[in-house]
Amino acid sequence: MNYKINASSDFNNDGEIHIKKSNIVFGTTSQTSETLPNPAELFLGSFASCMLKNVERFSLLMKFKYNHTTLEVKAERLENPPRMDNIIYNLNIYSNDIKLNIDLLQKNIEKHGTIYNTVKQICTINGTITRTIND
Repeated sequence: MNYKINASSDFNNDGEIHIKKSNIVFGTTSQTSETLPNPAELFLGSFASCMLKNVERFSLLMKFKYNHTTLEVKAERLENPPRMDNIIYNLNIYSNDIKLNIDLLQKNIEKHGTIYNTVKQICTINGTITRTIND
């Protein structure tokens, strides 16, 4: 598989990523540093997107149902050279399905996630997956 995106920005304005029929605005100026995602946050967003896409994918392959997921991803920025490290995630799956095997799901996400495996080559990743029973 091959991927392609386009991005653009104008002087003293924020940037925009163009992917298929979507446009994602991101901050490049100090005026929007508190309101728009920055490149580091988009990087973590890509990591999170990969994990959530694989929850959906493996729910079909492992034949479990879920209602909702939440995912928090944190990382540390190191200074010299500037880079991300020590990614920590906490994925919570809301499901009553007894077929949901958390350990196998985590193993599959860590083994088959494209972004996950790319990032794993350059920094440490630790995380947990938990299940919340729906009321």
